[in-house]
Amino acid sequence: MKQFDQYLLRQFFAIFLMALLGFVSIFIIVDLIENLDRFIDNHVPWKMVGLYYVYSFPWFVSIALPMSVLIGTVFSVGGFVKRNEWTAMKAAGVSLYRLALPLFLVGCFIGGGSFILDNEWVSWGNEKRFEIDRDYVKRRSRHKLKNVLNNIFLQKNSHSHISIGKYRIKKEIGTDIAIVQLDDKSILQRVDAKKITWNPDSSLWILKDYSIRSFLKNGQESQVVISKEDTLIELGFSPEDIKKQARSPEELNYFELTSRIAQLRENGVDTLRWEVIRYMKISFSFTSLILILFGIPLVVYKENNSLSFGAGMSVFVIFSYYAFIKFGQSLGFNGILEPLMSAWLGNILFFTGGAYLLVSAKK
Repeated sequence: MKQFDQYLLRQFFAIFLMALLGFVSIFIIVDLIENLDRFIDNHVPWKMVGLYYVYSFPWFVSIALPMSVLIGTVFSVGGFVKRNEWTAMKAAGVSLYRLALPLFLVGCFIGGGSFILDNEWVSWGNEKRFEIDRDYVKRRSRHKLKNVLNNIFLQKNSHSHISIGKYRIKKEIGTDIAIVQLDDKSILQRVDAKKITWNPDSSLWILKDYSIRSFLKNGQESQVVISKEDTLIELGFSPEDIKKQARSPEELNYFELTSRIAQLRENGVDTLRWEVIRYMKISFSFTSLILILFGIPLVVYKENNSLSFGAGMSVFVIFSYYAFIKFGQSLGFNGILEPLMSAWLGNILFFTGGAYLLVSAKK
């Protein structure tokens, strides 16, 4: 059966790669047409336009992977059925499960690659292309930074914790500041201020209406400075560090999201949306495997008209699958479902449907 596996996988990868190239090309062309007026109106250099789509490439590949896998499955297995090779295999005692085995293994491999792609390249590419969009496409930018950030928490190291109630990005002004310096077991210093303003000339912060308290290791105050006046001070962070808090979840990989969620939880911030997106990064990597499971029975059910039926159903399955993913995500964002369940809703439904079709298909 080794030759059969190689024969099937050669056909699968030939169709899969052509479909992937086609989908990615379509995505780039459609996106370019949609953004062309924005690039021209804002006089974006063509070099930056090219870089924008270089950075967008991993994202387009990530979106196209599941669709290409389904197309590759339907047309490679459908070709077997159309050429009566599947009939000969059944006569030789080969089951549908044995036919599906190499494709399932490929689906697991592509799923793992999808997770790596999303966490190593897609998040990095999104960060870079969002920066280009914000810096060059100033009007009607699709990826604007929020002008006002609320409940910001920074941790420069294990001993320095910073919280800012509200920060205005353009004016570089923060209010309700608390900075705590810790050692292993106790607070060494606490700085509170009503307002901080960045001074670009000195690269220091201007504190207003502040207090600085120093503590001994037993918790007793050793020194207190309280003032309504202004003073310059080094706080260990810059406006750029704060701007990073405005990065969207699409710019963070799974591990960065996990770290950010833990940090926000420690400071009492609602992390519902962040958790849904984090679980989505795992569930989406299983999409290729589930679509293979769904695609194989589509071309076996109607052997006399396998390719046309399978191709038509593929379009329906793809759109339905993405619709259920968005539906589950929406339920999670609104707190109707738990984050884990909302991220896996589409996978659970389509895995169940695909498994049922595979079991009930002709063996």
